[in-house]
Amino acid sequence: MEDLIKNIVSAYYPAEQIDSIKTVNGRAIVTLVNAADDEAKTQALKSAVEALEGIKKATVIFTAAKNFNGLRQEEDMWQIRNVKKIIAVASGKGGVGKSTTAVNLALALSNQNKKVALFDADIYGPSIPTMLGYEGTAPASMDGKTFEPFVNFGIESMSVGTLIDKSQPLIWRGAKACGALQQLLCDTNWSETDIMVIDMPPGTGDIQITLAQKVKTDGAVIVSTPQDIALIDAVKGINMFKRVNVPILGIIENMSYYVCEKCGHRADIFGHEGARSTAEAMNVPFLGEIPLHYAIRENADNGTPVVFADPDSPHTQAYEEIAKKIIAKL
Repeated sequence: MEDLIKNIVSAYYPAEQIDSIKTVNGRAIVTLVNAADDEAKTQALKSAVEALEGIKKATVIFTAAKNFNGLRQEEDMWQIRNVKKIIAVASGKGGVGKSTTAVNLALALSNQNKKVALFDADIYGPSIPTMLGYEGTAPASMDGKTFEPFVNFGIESMSVGTLIDKSQPLIWRGAKACGALQQLLCDTNWSETDIMVIDMPPGTGDIQITLAQKVKTDGAVIVSTPQDIALIDAVKGINMFKRVNVPILGIIENMSYYVCEKCGHRADIFGHEGARSTAEAMNVPFLGEIPLHYAIRENADNGTPVVFADPDSPHTQAYEEIAKKIIAKL
């Protein structure tokens, strides 16, 4: 089927612009690189693909700016002291629970006898200070040049959210935002750390690309809901990391399902196994499912993540199973 779709795409775009073609549950995902987004041509392509038997919907993704150099130069990498391994927790779009996943995953990794640090790179929507209970507290500096990390629940962390008023929008262009992230990340006095978890901004823009190129990342974890629109953006995130040669550790399906506490009925509110199917189509690991549950949201809002607040819950067990898989891959 994918070869047949490729023949159709080739009638509209040259072979060098066809990055990948995947089919997931009757949906075709065509990713083009350095191609102009011509609305009429795109619609004609989608109609031609959707005319194929077994294809219900076609999506065309345009990715990578012209002259984008995905190679990471060792001499240009940001130097982060005392950190052995770094993983990025990312999502193609906002609202999928990426930061909540990053926090609980960091705590779950810590429960596996690892020294863990968490860095909040979500510069336009920092939420780590709220989730770890130090919102409104400025970071300490012993020498006026470097920062001391916050230490909560056994992990170290730092966030740009500690430097700004949360009620005010952060109106920074890419270069200034990247400079602030570099200073916070490289000038924090991290202790000896086995694994640093970086909560990435959602999307695949300038900040995300800079972080992927400048930080020596050992792997990326993609967070998505089972919903089609979220999975389309998750594919973009996977492709971005592949372009800068960052290994994909796997996909986590967040808000995977809801189980009623009164009757035990399971409801697949956002769909079912969409992330698993996407992982298979993209040839990347599927790490596991995290349910939609008020306890996860409530504890995050209260500054006591569920992995710490309820260590024996099935939610915590789900995070810890994923943590074990990540450690094995690292």
